[in-house]
Amino acid sequence: MSFITDKQTLDDLNITGKFSHQSLFSLFNGTQTRGGEKLLDTMFNHPLSDPAAINSRSQVFQYFHERKLLFPFNKPVFQVAEAYLAGGTGSSFLMVAGELLRKKALHMAVKDEQYGLLENGLLATIEILNTLQDFLQKTNDYPLTGQFEAIRSIFSDPRMKWLREARNNQQYGLFQLARYDHLIRHVLREEMENILDFIYHLDVYIAVSNVARARNFSYAQALPKEKNIFRTTALSHPALEKAVTNPLSLQEDQNVLFLTGANMAGKSTFMKSLGIAVYLAHMGFPVAAKDMLFSVRDGLYTSINVPDNLNLGYSHFYAEVLRVKKVAEEVAKGNDLVVIFDELFKGTNVKDAYDATLAVTKEFSTYRNSFFVISTHIIEVGDSLKEDCDNLQFSYLPTIMEGSVPRYPYTLTAGITNDRHGMVIIENEKILEMIEE
Repeated sequence: MSFITDKQTLDDLNITGKFSHQSLFSLFNGTQTRGGEKLLDTMFNHPLSDPAAINSRSQVFQYFHERKLLFPFNKPVFQVAEAYLAGGTGSSFLMVAGELLRKKALHMAVKDEQYGLLENGLLATIEILNTLQDFLQKTNDYPLTGQFEAIRSIFSDPRMKWLREARNNQQYGLFQLARYDHLIRHVLREEMENILDFIYHLDVYIAVSNVARARNFSYAQALPKEKNIFRTTALSHPALEKAVTNPLSLQEDQNVLFLTGANMAGKSTFMKSLGIAVYLAHMGFPVAAKDMLFSVRDGLYTSINVPDNLNLGYSHFYAEVLRVKKVAEEVAKGNDLVVIFDELFKGTNVKDAYDATLAVTKEFSTYRNSFFVISTHIIEVGDSLKEDCDNLQFSYLPTIMEGSVPRYPYTLTAGITNDRHGMVIIENEKILEMIEE
């Protein structure tokens, strides 16, 4: 079963987007090859749901993180080799030699470039293969089997003996070129495709681990979904380099976090931090946390920046209702989810918002196989929930008034806030005085 989410969630958390400099994809995209970037995009669009697969990928990133390995290939040389390997060649040595003889004759007669392009592509490929073989020598201590072992077995294949012959030779006769071309692009074509795929993976492993090391990210440990736990002692937003960290613990008997706090106190950032950590952890990627232990979930849904829809005639409130309905359908199917609602029903009046937030939170809290984080400005809802639900935990992000100036420490605190500083901010901005004048 694949990890389920939707475009609204990806947009809320700014997960994907090659051309968005603020996206999580852009944060991790230090890849050096087109294939590496494409692979990274595939990983971002297909989180994992198997704890063994998640932990296995995470261990690979950790290995590169600790070893501080650099991408070993010259980028222009690799692009030449990549283009060469994408082409085809004859199915027999005689066909290849004949075609190469024809290209060389054209080159000598009319300066045709085909022979030179093929020769340069072959030389670039040999250089890339030698570079990869040297790199593998540096990773002999790699503890895991799989990709590494498969690539090492290719280099130990007797059919690769020619590479040792070619290592220190930069000039080849026509028949040597034909022999190598036939070997690389016909006899060993599948092996070369596997090597390219391995290099793309190396590109991603090195790029992602470089970001993790530079930003002091850690690697989450995935558990089976039956454990029903999420725990971290220091969670933050990965895009903030000097972010305040906060602990969070969710489990079956306390699977709902009811969050309050004033505007600008940090509720949305905290909730995005959680959603991003859950998503990245299911990719096996490093997370912005000191530590993290989590049971795999079936999916993630958020409702943070729900837009109206003028084309369909949806008001903001109705769009919120439809969003809650969508999540309710997924929860009712029995899926184990992480659900994040920021300011439920803010598009309607206070009375309806109170009633709806209270009713929806109570109903969702009965599904103890999922985790819910629900924020609101209507703090009175919390008092009613305390009486009716025993699996809620209440936290708030405080506002500290220094005279008439609010300060926000962004530290998660147990309880329900009594902060009501909206008018103070309005007065500080002198809005009423401007209107009077």
